[in-house]
Amino acid sequence: MTTAMLAAPLTSAKDLTQALGTDGYVVASAETVAQITKLNVADLQDLSRFWEGLPRDPYLKDGGRYRSRRHASYEIKNQQLNLVPHRAHWQSVNYNALHGGIERWFEPVQEQLLKHPAWQALLLGLGQALSSLKPVSTWFVEAHQFRIDTTDGIGRPTPEGAHRDGVDFVAVFLLDRVGIKGGETRIFDASGSAGLRFTLSQPWSLLLMNDERMIHESTPIQPLGNYGYRDTLVLTYRSSGFQDSPQRSQQ
Repeated sequence: MTTAMLAAPLTSAKDLTQALGTDGYVVASAETVAQITKLNVADLQDLSRFWEGLPRDPYLKDGGRYRSRRHASYEIKNQQLNLVPHRAHWQSVNYNALHGGIERWFEPVQEQLLKHPAWQALLLGLGQALSSLKPVSTWFVEAHQFRIDTTDGIGRPTPEGAHRDGVDFVAVFLLDRVGIKGGETRIFDASGSAGLRFTLSQPWSLLLMNDERMIHESTPIQPLGNYGYRDTLVLTYRSSGFQDSPQRSQQ
């Protein structure tokens, strides 16, 4: 038995920034991602091995064990990508009613991945594409590696529900879907009721959104057999500094 999935309308590399500016979102194939970041698809696929063995997210308020992740933060200035000292991920309750208002210290991205040329080219290339739409002096970037699995029978990619992230742009890359159903992406216009639903299925395909205009969520996943998982990379780009707790701590 196969599970039907709704395909997303794809945008080409040459139309990507214009469509993002007009519609507030684009969906791009892995080939388009490679084109805008000056990489090969094989370069992107080589990064996927770093999603094995991600540490469990210890902050899930529903007590679940279904999410594993790592986190890193960067500044992009003068077309240079600079890793900043490891910091907490923080969102206000205005953007994350479930996990907002607390500092979440996730394990850092592995050094081998941080130094990978394709990883650096991906973050920098996407930042350059966004700068052609919104010129800024510095992009403040957060990178999140996610694995959502069915250890608990069901996995929730967005336990906080439909939301915005409080940044300028959000990029969601689908790396892999293994032995699951569900995981449908849903996006909505923040100023109205218009929406779109689809399932990202191609490894390294991309949903790129203007976070000020779009609300997004992903539906829960369930296993087709005994176990399954969904791997994603989420990159956020913000022009007005990192989101930090008013009582920011250092680790």
